[in-house]
Amino acid sequence: MEYAILGKTGFRVSKIGLGGAPLGGDFGETTDETVTHVIDSALDFGINFIDTAPLYGRGESERRIGKALKGKRGAVILASKAIMRGDPYSYENTIKSVEESLRRLQTDYIDLIQLHELEQTTYEQAVNETLPAFRKLKEQGKVRAIGVNAGDIELLMPFLREDLVDTIQTYAKYTLVDYTAKDELFPLAKAKNIGVIHGSPLAMGILADRPAPFLRNNKVMLEEAERRMAQLDFLRKSEPNGLVEPALRFSLTCPDIAITLVGTTSVQSLDLNTGYCDGRGLSDEEMKKVIGLFPGQRLF
Repeated sequence: MEYAILGKTGFRVSKIGLGGAPLGGDFGETTDETVTHVIDSALDFGINFIDTAPLYGRGESERRIGKALKGKRGAVILASKAIMRGDPYSYENTIKSVEESLRRLQTDYIDLIQLHELEQTTYEQAVNETLPAFRKLKEQGKVRAIGVNAGDIELLMPFLREDLVDTIQTYAKYTLVDYTAKDELFPLAKAKNIGVIHGSPLAMGILADRPAPFLRNNKVMLEEAERRMAQLDFLRKSEPNGLVEPALRFSLTCPDIAITLVGTTSVQSLDLNTGYCDGRGLSDEEMKKVIGLFPGQRLF
């Protein structure tokens, strides 16, 4: 297992982290027992970072994680988010959301609290209400660090420029088919010592040959994804889903990414993915070829 320092938080984190959406049942039914088994196995594999949110399973992910971590809370850096989609990002709602997360997680502190889905609010509300609520909770010892989350890189940039947070989280923006985060986001985060968390290194399942269901109606994007994947055949392994390993190694060895999140309810899958977190990435020749294929070209 490889470890990194998560920016200015100073947290020593495993470079592969466990994503909480599948643990809430968002990608198929699961059970408390399965989630406990997955989390126990993650700890055994050396994973010490778990990321969740109230949105995942409408609270079920947090509840199951809290149950699984009973007696083991100190073994992990625990991250969650606020608030639930559909609720206003007001100061009061933010405080309420975090207090409810603390109860579900059965803990008196969250290591990293993140504003979830910047797309659902405005910059003004985030800066004037949500972040002040986070800072108040930090003063009270209920959270230790503050971050923001968005799929749209441009929404994250002002928070970096103004040094408003400790971490940022985005997804599918440093993959074999779309690595646009490296152009501006990563250099600025590095300059500000703001930790980077990256989700969906398989580009919403595209690189696992299983695009997420919500992508199925986007035929133009899927056709472009197929075109790009055809140009990556030189990386494809012989086994099924042959781009999974190179895709994970691509993200896991990026020096600008502290944590790459993987979400699963399968211990076998988690074991396999964790095995790629050994410091071995693509060869210099492969990296040069990949980076030359789609420079500055967003997929999502």
